[in-house]
Amino acid sequence: MRRIGFSTEHHIFRDAYRTFLLKEVQPKKQAWRDAGIVPREMFKKMGELGFLLVWAKEEHGGLGLWDFRYQQIMIEEDNRFGEVGFYHTLHSRLVAPYIQHFGDAGQQERFLPRCAAGDTILAIAMTEPDAGSDLAGMKTRAQEQADHWVINGAKTYISNGINSDVVVVAAKTNPENPRQIGLFLVERGMPGFERGRRLEKMGLHAQDTAELFFNNVRVPKENVLGNSALGLKYLKNSLVEERLISAVGSLANSQCGFDLTHNYVSERKAFGKKIADFQYTRFTLAEMAADLEVAQVYVDRCVELHNEGELSVQSAAKAKLITSELESRVMDSGVQLHGGAGYMKEYEICQRFLDARVSRIFAGSSEIMKEIIARSILG
Repeated sequence: MRRIGFSTEHHIFRDAYRTFLLKEVQPKKQAWRDAGIVPREMFKKMGELGFLLVWAKEEHGGLGLWDFRYQQIMIEEDNRFGEVGFYHTLHSRLVAPYIQHFGDAGQQERFLPRCAAGDTILAIAMTEPDAGSDLAGMKTRAQEQADHWVINGAKTYISNGINSDVVVVAAKTNPENPRQIGLFLVERGMPGFERGRRLEKMGLHAQDTAELFFNNVRVPKENVLGNSALGLKYLKNSLVEERLISAVGSLANSQCGFDLTHNYVSERKAFGKKIADFQYTRFTLAEMAADLEVAQVYVDRCVELHNEGELSVQSAAKAKLITSELESRVMDSGVQLHGGAGYMKEYEICQRFLDARVSRIFAGSSEIMKEIIARSILG
């Protein structure tokens, strides 16, 4: 039984969002996967219904619902009834808050209403061909001029890379200090800003992932987020929520994978009896059920702490680690218990297995999470 409390308002919100997914997303998700991208109009539809930037102030087009449980509800419903490759959470809850937290009033008024409406789609560009988790190793540079900055470099594996209208770009601002990084709002159509390939991925096929190139891109100073030397600090401050988002998604997908497997083995027969009647199957399901319930209690507690402003870096890392590793185990067991059917794309467990593999990599790999946790124990 879940520990976290959901109010009547939360349940009404969940029902409304589920209705949207069943009508607008579920019937179309295979077409999006085949196309490798979600149509831009879907962001617009979500904006019209108030499902983007729900935390933003009403004057900025939001609902003023900063309570993370609303985003948790959306992530859970996305996994059960939607398409996880539709990266509106990245737009709404990962990138837009940079503008809210670190942007000035002019930037907030200029960008947030259009983001809430779905007219402007957001992305963030940190990863480079030779620099992933080690942000200090990035090569993209921003050189200050009189009234603008000039950015040169390349980014890769950028989610919403094709659809995005505004990209928060991390770039080094001091050649003598590798940890001095700025965050710049690079807009569609700026000369020198080019998109490369839409990258083919193992999973998340509906999500447009791309290469981005910056060749002498002139970015006006009014497009700099906060202090041009403190970007690394800004990025780190946002990692706690990013990892909580990842944990909620991994756990929700794990539960769906478990449910699919439970239903399959309860109906499929082998050697004259249901697969669910074999001891191995029963023990496997029992172990998964126990792990899922324990993980749900921990993640829900992390959500409560986050709402209180008390979620630590270490707790977020633990949540991200245990849920992404659990997701991997559940999906692998799910495929195994489906037998040959689990290897077929027509069975949903196959697609979920493929989508889940990246969870142990993005938002900080499992190895990075273990290092963060170890430091909190051993120093």
